[in-house]
Amino acid sequence: MFGDITFAYPWILYFLIIIPLMIFWYWKKGKSDQPSITYSSFNIFKEFPPTWKERFRHVPIILRTLAVALLIVALARPQSYSSGQNISTEGIDIVMALDISGSMISEDLKPNRVEAAKHVIDKFIDGRPNDRIGLVVFARQAFTQCPLTIDHRVLKNLLAKVEPGMVPDGTAIGNGIADAVNRLKNGKAKSKVIILLTDGVNNAGEIDPLTAAEIAKTYGVRVYTIGVGTEGEAPYPVQTPFGIRYQMMPVQIDEGLLRKIAEITGGQYFRATDNRTLRNIYNKIDKLEKTKIEVTSYRNAAELFYGWVDAGLILLFLEILLSRTIFRKIP
Repeated sequence: MFGDITFAYPWILYFLIIIPLMIFWYWKKGKSDQPSITYSSFNIFKEFPPTWKERFRHVPIILRTLAVALLIVALARPQSYSSGQNISTEGIDIVMALDISGSMISEDLKPNRVEAAKHVIDKFIDGRPNDRIGLVVFARQAFTQCPLTIDHRVLKNLLAKVEPGMVPDGTAIGNGIADAVNRLKNGKAKSKVIILLTDGVNNAGEIDPLTAAEIAKTYGVRVYTIGVGTEGEAPYPVQTPFGIRYQMMPVQIDEGLLRKIAEITGGQYFRATDNRTLRNIYNKIDKLEKTKIEVTSYRNAAELFYGWVDAGLILLFLEILLSRTIFRKIP
């Protein structure tokens, strides 16, 4: 009954011991005060059933004890509390810039580079529920696959559809950065981030990568760069008349360029040579770029005093009314 109720003065509840004392006093007093007439035998009354007044003669004392119990509970000031939290977030705007050039189907990461990157990005998105995230893909050209959005379900659906061959082959790192910056520049977030993943050397595009990095710096955008690919050579699938054959291709990543881009913008450069290190890189970036969340707890008390007092007074009034009318004792 009192599971959701607390009391301002719980010690007053000890006065409920009065209830059994009242009942004992009523029973003891009733035995001595009950009017009686002496008969030699009660056999003549067996055929007369008790009246309804006799059956309900204890109603007044029941009402009185209940009224006293309710008034004692009321004096203890019962209260119910509602609590909750006001959460305000300072989100981060993040654009994933993903290389989808032909070399991203190399299988040094499993099942291949682009699918491994998509899987890790998908998990990264799940861990950023309060951030706006967008997706830019690039090869010889760059385009926005998904603008900045808080609807991560839509973002993940569009991410799943990304595959090499969507645009002409090549690696335009500068265009990828510039397109991502264009999505971020007008945002109101206090922190703006690009996570750029590529496996090659800039060999296409109208915008020089370092120029794009300077533009990013101008708009306060940090760029984290990731070079993906094993050391040395990687197996590259080639379609032949006899099915798919694998050819070992040299892994060429312009790490100096990627480090410089990160340095200019205040980000960091990482190298992912397998699936595990790629996951670890995104986990590290996730920790570096934490969303600020402010939680304000509140607890409101609602006084239940009046309900208990009203119930107690109503029962007490009924007890007095019945005792003075229907159940009035006549000596």
